[in-house]
Amino acid sequence: MFNCQEKSTQEFLSFGDYRAEIKINETDVIPFTFKVKDANNLTVFNAEEEIEVDEIKYRNDSVFIKMPVFEALLAAKIKDETLSGNFIVEGKNRVVPFTAKKSKSRFDVSTEAKANISGNWETVFSPDVEGERYIAKGIFKQEGNKVTGTFRTETGDYRFLEGVISGDNLKLSTFDGAHAFLFTGKVTDSTINGTFFSGNHWKEPFTAKRNENYELPDANNLTYLNKGYNSLAFTFPDANGNMVSLSDERFKNKVVLVQIMGTWCPNCLDESKYYAEFYKQNKDKDLEIVALAFEYAKTEDKAFANIKRLQDRIGITYPILLAQTGTTNKQKAQEKLPMLNHVLSYPTTVFVDKQGKVRKIHTGFNGPATGEKFTAFKTEFNTFVEELVAE
Repeated sequence: MFNCQEKSTQEFLSFGDYRAEIKINETDVIPFTFKVKDANNLTVFNAEEEIEVDEIKYRNDSVFIKMPVFEALLAAKIKDETLSGNFIVEGKNRVVPFTAKKSKSRFDVSTEAKANISGNWETVFSPDVEGERYIAKGIFKQEGNKVTGTFRTETGDYRFLEGVISGDNLKLSTFDGAHAFLFTGKVTDSTINGTFFSGNHWKEPFTAKRNENYELPDANNLTYLNKGYNSLAFTFPDANGNMVSLSDERFKNKVVLVQIMGTWCPNCLDESKYYAEFYKQNKDKDLEIVALAFEYAKTEDKAFANIKRLQDRIGITYPILLAQTGTTNKQKAQEKLPMLNHVLSYPTTVFVDKQGKVRKIHTGFNGPATGEKFTAFKTEFNTFVEELVAE
């Protein structure tokens, strides 16, 4: 953990643009940028994403920056407008070196880009590792050296990536408190061969080839009910200790969206923001949303504290029940919901009609970083829910 040295003088963050680095190893770092607006407010930038941070505390020569929703903490000493400390995720026992100094540049560019990767890419992560291999779709826009976009997988997207191509070298990064990602690679106009780093605890190779017509499998067909089931059943506690079941009176004769999620999950955050607003606009209809949280927090008290923080930060008014603590293992999650063939992704949404029958199960979530796919999802979602409510 980060320790402060006692000091008589008080230091504060100074106004301006900063470039931060999270150290992966001796040669690689995950860079991101942020702007300090005043001593108690800053904004983190990832491509089009702007994350407002307002939980900032000081002690002597040190600053403690808590990212919104997630438990991530940036703890650092301040000296001559530079920061030096650690990126800490206490619940996962992760402590990674972190530094920041005044600068506007995320990545340095030394030469013109030798390729333009704008478009769609058929991608495979860990292509040669049995049991680890998975597919994805890269979606990128490039202007000069600058690249933005994301990778979509079957379980969700890697959110807002921003970076550059310098010569034939690709570098993309994002930091949101939960994700600390770096993608590096060698590019041509038709291929990418690279490495994906998640913090300093995970790395894997990936390959990609240009394919404008490539599509991932339908997210509505990946998770389904096991043979012999046509409905969902569960009983889990809410924050007041009340046991809540799908058979309760509040859910009878209503369309119910059951959201399988976790407070630690960025794709779940994107989905929860959308669901929270949708619920506010439609809760006077025959519609309910209930979330089942699978948490790595070791105690119920800590898990419910994380749930309340999520609800308060983004205005969730539908119930979030605690389904699991101590692990986010998907096999153990499936044991809590044995009618499902598996829990492939956080998030997953189960659509239940007014008669209690499961009508659709949507795996993963294509968030704002996916652009057109996010727009298409919202249209499909609204249309399908309206059809269920009208029945």
